[in-house]
Amino acid sequence: MLDADPEKLITLAAAIELLHTATLVHDDLIDGSLLRRGIPTLNSQWSPAATVLTGDYIFARAAKLASETDSVEVMQLFADTLATIVNGEITQMFSYHGRSNREEYFSRIYAKTASMFELATSAAAVLSPLYEQTIDSVRSYGYDIGMAFQIIDDVLDFTGSPDTVGKPVANDLKQGLITLPTIYFMEEFPDNPEIKLIQGGILFDESRLSRLAMAIRESEAIDKSISEARLFVEHAQVTLSDLPQTVERQALEDLANYIIQRHS
Repeated sequence: MLDADPEKLITLAAAIELLHTATLVHDDLIDGSLLRRGIPTLNSQWSPAATVLTGDYIFARAAKLASETDSVEVMQLFADTLATIVNGEITQMFSYHGRSNREEYFSRIYAKTASMFELATSAAAVLSPLYEQTIDSVRSYGYDIGMAFQIIDDVLDFTGSPDTVGKPVANDLKQGLITLPTIYFMEEFPDNPEIKLIQGGILFDESRLSRLAMAIRESEAIDKSISEARLFVEHAQVTLSDLPQTVERQALEDLANYIIQRHS
């Protein structure tokens, strides 16, 4: 869409996909996840040392591919994004589980997810013959759809089936991780006994977990979270308005809409 060298864009796309894969390898080990989209994770079959080294190797290959774009600015974006992702993981690891507010939540999902979307759009734009304003527009688009994607992912953690999401339902809640649907529910029902236990850092049995997950699923928290994601998508669509009317731009518009449709 923006007239960059196609070969460099393919190399960049491969670098970002490898970066994404490496973060998932490490995430699964840190979280003790045995399944990823219904498929056994590496750490479910290999030792922790082998899993860490595999993730490190994929990171190294990703960095090598990013360097092959011959852009110092792309390499800087790549390094900044990796630092953001790792810092987000460290912050989450040492934060007090069971408590969160909107500011903390949005900061966490930016580090976890939206920063990668932002890299994908801004780095591609950097490789194109563009004005800085256009780069800012596509960076904003990446940020917005990344935030919306993670919010919908957090909604699906309550509303999806294990076969659809590839992991147990309410998995985040089980780990004491507070996402946007739970934040909305906490605001509406602050005296809920299960909520008070979670806020106290107490992780409880499956029956109480299921009861809380069901309460969240049947409350307005789900619709409110979807509405929040929709606002990000609407803003993302606005940022595309000044870009060329091409099939690629239409694909980006369709992608933004699909992110919202995933919850249904």
